[in-house]
Amino acid sequence: MLTDVGLLALVLAFVLGVYATLASYYGGRTNQDTWVESARNAAILTFPLLTISVFAVVYALYALDFSLAYVADVSSRAMSPFLRVTALWGGQQGSVLFWAWLMSGFVMVVLLRKWERDRELMPYVIAVAMLTTAFFIGVVVFITNPFTRMWHFPGAAELTMAIFQPAGAMPYIPEDGSGLNPLLRHFGMIGHPPTTYLGFTGFVIPYAFAIAALITGKSSGDEWIRATRRWTLVAWIFLSIGLVLGGRWAYDVLGWGGFWGWDPVENAMLMPWLTGTAFLHSVMMTEKRGMLKKWNMVLIILTYSLALFGTFITRTGVISSVHAFSKTALGPAFFGFIGLTFLGSLSLLFARWDTLKSDHQLESFLSREAAFLLQNMLFLAITFAVFWGTVFPLISELVTGTKITVGPPYFKRVTGPLFAALVLLMGIAPLFAWRKQAVRKLGKAIWVPFAASLVLSGVWGYAHRMHPAVYPALWLVTFVVLAILMEFWKGVRARIRGRGESPWVAFQKLIGRNRRRYGGYIIHLGVVMIALGFIGDAYLKSETQGTLQLGESLQIGEYSLRFDSLDYYPGSDGREVLEATTSLFKNGELVTQLNPRRDYFVVQQQPVTIPGVYSTAAGDVYALLVGWEEIGFQSSTFKIYINPLIGWTWLGGLVMILGTLIAAWSPSRDREGATYTLKPRQASLSYLAGD
Repeated sequence: MLTDVGLLALVLAFVLGVYATLASYYGGRTNQDTWVESARNAAILTFPLLTISVFAVVYALYALDFSLAYVADVSSRAMSPFLRVTALWGGQQGSVLFWAWLMSGFVMVVLLRKWERDRELMPYVIAVAMLTTAFFIGVVVFITNPFTRMWHFPGAAELTMAIFQPAGAMPYIPEDGSGLNPLLRHFGMIGHPPTTYLGFTGFVIPYAFAIAALITGKSSGDEWIRATRRWTLVAWIFLSIGLVLGGRWAYDVLGWGGFWGWDPVENAMLMPWLTGTAFLHSVMMTEKRGMLKKWNMVLIILTYSLALFGTFITRTGVISSVHAFSKTALGPAFFGFIGLTFLGSLSLLFARWDTLKSDHQLESFLSREAAFLLQNMLFLAITFAVFWGTVFPLISELVTGTKITVGPPYFKRVTGPLFAALVLLMGIAPLFAWRKQAVRKLGKAIWVPFAASLVLSGVWGYAHRMHPAVYPALWLVTFVVLAILMEFWKGVRARIRGRGESPWVAFQKLIGRNRRRYGGYIIHLGVVMIALGFIGDAYLKSETQGTLQLGESLQIGEYSLRFDSLDYYPGSDGREVLEATTSLFKNGELVTQLNPRRDYFVVQQQPVTIPGVYSTAAGDVYALLVGWEEIGFQSSTFKIYINPLIGWTWLGGLVMILGTLIAAWSPSRDREGATYTLKPRQASLSYLAGD
């Protein structure tokens, strides 16, 4: 059977993973290339073996092979074939296998590339990357095996789960499965786990190169950074996409009118994103000025460990979350592996601490170097605040026996000012010069966006003056956007003056000649757009709730919602649907029809609230059906939110993707930071023009 082939391939992949880890380390220590080459081949072969295993599980899900406990748990006859396939990462066993498969794919692609330049590092890169891969494969083999079957002992009240048939037991095959968790049947959750896993697994590659550099004593140079820059960007953008898709899922399915609730699993994704972002900025300092080498190592170790911690929280159910799986035996294994790798990495770092000396010292607190250093501190401060709030329930339960939950108010109060400082740095850091910045020159560069932002935010803020804090918040994002756009304008103007190009041609060539720099600016614009969504959610959001008879309306701001009808009908995927038909009016004029509904999944006995949403450039009208009269359907209770600026969140995610693609595709001719022999005025114009 195909499932037996998949199980055999899984076991072989684990054996090869362990072998590759040990052989590569031994080959590196003894300087024997034959062992390293053998380990490389074993590591590459791990991916096709895991692909066979993944295909076997996917086929079992598609074919509804309920003899496998995993298929019976996450699939059902009522589910569409597409949903059955995506159930691969919808449950515990399949998701861990999927994680291991993606990790092995990253390793294979790295090892298939030309690696002669990094030959000294590669034995230990293979060892570290395959250690992580082998751990996850081992977890699948020994703890959460998706090829486990169900067996029934005559007279026993409960089923027995085992891979092979126990003596005296009979196979048990149910007529139908339980089906995928209803909350996961959404396009956001179909894309959210794979992109998140790609982000988590992708960060293993720069971590492996960093540890290899520490082991070989090559950590003082930036060779390992140059070898992993694109891998880091790839991991970062996938994790960013995962965060945005997760927010969209929460917005569409959870029915609380928002997209970020500081849930423990959300926080577990955010923390490696924060340290990974800091790492991406920090390595720029090493490449340009030979500084922050110790920061680089600390940040990539933290990012790797926090990625594992995020997987630990989600997969073990140790912290209560709407995103998390149920509690399993994974906890001790994950906790032990995280502790082993984290403490081992720190021990190695401290042993090499003296070799990580900066080539240059900080010369002025008013410089780009100082801005990068402050930025790193802010990222770490936010990460620590989020980490403390996330694990505090565990700590309180261990110490006092009572689980004390930390809610969104804590996170908003602590991280809000820190995030505001980070956004401000995005606007002013590019205006600083390397080494030392003259105050007068900084003032000259900053006064135009500063003055314009005061005027624009004043007008904008007056239109949304419900909360006093909206003025500084809107000023902040307006100033940053204008400061970034000024950088583009100065570069385009320099090309127009120096080369006589048209504005559009100058703009294209400006980005083409320096994709890394201007791609970064585009990413910053995307972050500011997302910040607008958070500002709208924090300060401008309004809501109301009321019970309506047929034909009655509920007013909120300039909108009113009229209750027209309530209908019940059987839906797909084993659900029963109760759907309201409502008419949305703006200033007395009909604008659209909204159909908020409540889906009830019979097998899982779980309701899911689906909002009716009307989206405009200014924001969303978000309507929920929260109650109804059981007999006759003559009245229903609705909750309505006005979510200003929410669309900027989703648009910002797309802009971030665009910026990352541009920054990652940076050919060798990128010249940022190059040394010029022109006259000062010419050099300045040439730098701005990207030449």
